Amino acid sequence: MTALRSTRAPFVLGAYFTGSATNGDAWRAPGEDTDADLSFERYRDYVATLEKGRFDAIFLYDNVLPVPDPSRIARTPALARWDTFTLLAALAVTSSHIGLIGTASTTFNEPYNIARRIASLDVLSGGRAGWNVVTATGGGENFNLVSHVDHALRYERAHEFVDVVKGLWKSTETEAFIRDKHTGVWLDPSRVHPLNHKGRFFQVAGPLNAPPPIQHPPILAQAGASGAGKELAARIGEVIYTAEYDIDAARAYRADVLERAARYGRDERHIRILPGLAPVVGRTESEARQKFERYQSYLDKADILQAISSYSSLGTDLSQWPEDKPVELGLVEETNTHKSRQSLIVDWIRKTRPTVKDILQNFTRGGHRLLVGTPASIVDEIEEWYRTGACDGFNIMFTSAPDGINDFVELVVPELRRRGLTQQAYKSRNLRENLKIPST
Repeated sequence: MTALRSTRAPFVLGAYFTGSATNGDAWRAPGEDTDADLSFERYRDYVATLEKGRFDAIFLYDNVLPVPDPSRIARTPALARWDTFTLLAALAVTSSHIGLIGTASTTFNEPYNIARRIASLDVLSGGRAGWNVVTATGGGENFNLVSHVDHALRYERAHEFVDVVKGLWKSTETEAFIRDKHTGVWLDPSRVHPLNHKGRFFQVAGPLNAPPPIQHPPILAQAGASGAGKELAARIGEVIYTAEYDIDAARAYRADVLERAARYGRDERHIRILPGLAPVVGRTESEARQKFERYQSYLDKADILQAISSYSSLGTDLSQWPEDKPVELGLVEETNTHKSRQSLIVDWIRKTRPTVKDILQNFTRGGHRLLVGTPASIVDEIEEWYRTGACDGFNIMFTSAPDGINDFVELVVPELRRRGLTQQAYKSRNLRENLKIPST
């Protein structure tokens, strides 16, 4: 029996961007932007459109992966991308209400730097910053390591990393700064609290030499779906990104995370779970199908299949698989990188026995779900997932830019509003207040 969700949590609408030159897999299509890594105006305009659609937040993906064989990326715009927080800082001053959530790894950074960077972004944006906490799926070779750090060790470090960052954000009270020219007193030292943290991974004295964040604290996002990932999400995650494609599996995931969260004194008031969704929308089913077929016609299918194989660590190169033969996977060794995405894709392939054509029609390069239809049919799906407790909203992954962004805002958002799902106007410039997540 499906349990209906409580009405306490608002529907959340997020948007995913890579920070790279294009924001869709079919980058060769006419009209597709291919210079967004060089032209800030592209991202400025994307975000302006999303603010018109009253999106709650954008989410910038990032990675620091090595590329040992450059020929493997010759046909994809994956290499050059904006530094996440440089781009978000620029967007902070060209936007006014939308949340700005950026990715930063706990494996290849230090807590002090991240705390300072995000606190500064929060002040610059007027209270709209968020940090997507990741342990990184790879990249050790770019940071003086022979290989990637062990999965369990990465997550153990991540817990302490977040604790230090949150402690630094509290190390100086907003009221500490008196700035009195008459008395010559700049700050009240009783409101400054050195952290003096000494743990397994970090020794950090503090206090943080940045303006105190406006939010209390900036929003913490997370995307773990392995056992260790869900535990981190349950303990610290406020916005949680997933890649679920099946509504029953999504309900089970949400229930699991909330059950784990309860052990930390948290509940659904504190957590918003957002599956990724890549919609192709048309005014009619026929138009939607034509757009999807056009999208498919411009895909470099071998490249996409190879990317899915690599990202999911399948041990099988799908680009070499016979087109009409159902995919069969042998023993798949558990990866040390993206365990959750590997499990999701492997389970789906074994359950459905798809051809490679089926895979291309159901998933993006990153393993997120494609959905093709009219505004009504897309919102039917969105609403069912939300109303029945499978999620708290969606992170929209546009299959093209700018057309895919415009289509969603012009066609889908009005239908979401008609059904009372999305906001007519922003209620605050503070991301935490817009998401209705209590301060911690």
